[in-house]
Amino acid sequence: MFSNTLLRWYAENRRELPWRDTHDPYLIWLSEVILQQTRIQQGWTYWERFVQRWPTVEELAAASEDEVLRLWQGLGYYSRARNLHAAAKQIVQMGGFPRTYEGIRSLKGVGDYTAAAIASFAFGLPHAVVDGNVYRVLSRHFGIDTPINTTEGKKLFTALANELLPADQPAAFNQAMMDFGAIQCTPQSPRCVLCPLTTTCDALRTGRIDLLPVKEKKLTIKTRHFAYLYIRYNGTTAFHRRSAGDIWQGLWEPLLFESDAPAAATAMLHDFIHRSGVEGTLTLLKSQVKHVLTHRILLADFYLWEVPSPPSLPPTYEWLPESSLDDHAKPRLVEILLETLSENERPLQLP
Repeated sequence: MFSNTLLRWYAENRRELPWRDTHDPYLIWLSEVILQQTRIQQGWTYWERFVQRWPTVEELAAASEDEVLRLWQGLGYYSRARNLHAAAKQIVQMGGFPRTYEGIRSLKGVGDYTAAAIASFAFGLPHAVVDGNVYRVLSRHFGIDTPINTTEGKKLFTALANELLPADQPAAFNQAMMDFGAIQCTPQSPRCVLCPLTTTCDALRTGRIDLLPVKEKKLTIKTRHFAYLYIRYNGTTAFHRRSAGDIWQGLWEPLLFESDAPAAATAMLHDFIHRSGVEGTLTLLKSQVKHVLTHRILLADFYLWEVPSPPSLPPTYEWLPESSLDDHAKPRLVEILLETLSENERPLQLP
């Protein structure tokens, strides 16, 4: 019922797009690459420019990369243009456009979705496309809350889309799914009142239209560069307790210089030493120690600075007896620093 209803809807509501009036795999492939991360109206203009400039894949392959990039200018994501050019050369070397899903999938920059689209649109092969529109339509209609950006979700939705795909109408079904998601079952304010699938839509029945599809939130992994300066003065060292709002709240650490740039933290450390006016011996204890947290990667350099007189410390830092450090809770990364203090490392000349 789902597939037949969708095909009937498509027959009455399909979008008229120039690359749908051809079975030429080159023209279809070109449209698919251009429309990645691009609105149809903008992509349409670029598609026409490319077709006019290079009507065949052989002509595109013979162009220089600079020519392709210049015509692509304004679309962004320039790796698409480079992959397009490289794949055109592949196709020429193959002796023509591959006519199987696997062959199409082997082209530079072509993923599962693009391969399925070309295979079905150009050659009538029964491979279902699965993109954002398809995820949304299937998750809402069948009430599936498996996150779409997980391995399990991708496998589940791909299997379901292929199960629903009519073997004799793969191109029409794939285009119907995409158009239905773009026109009818939209991300915001879908046209549920006029939807032909209202009687079978699980999300509408259960009031979960705005909750589906589900996308698992991915943690952004950030790399932070630390330079720790362990100052040793007359049996004491400078430590402070980390404040709220960051990692290791309430734990103790030596003087810290931090930056998002690899060398900047160390430069800040050296600048602090110079501005202090205190002569001392600086030793690199350990370099680029990697410490992985749930959502952070820390890369730390450990320095020992032995001084004859105490430098002025930044606010929040205080002098603690070295013998008392075991009484203070510290992050594992700082414990690693302390474990290296007895190691023999080379002295560094102050810049």
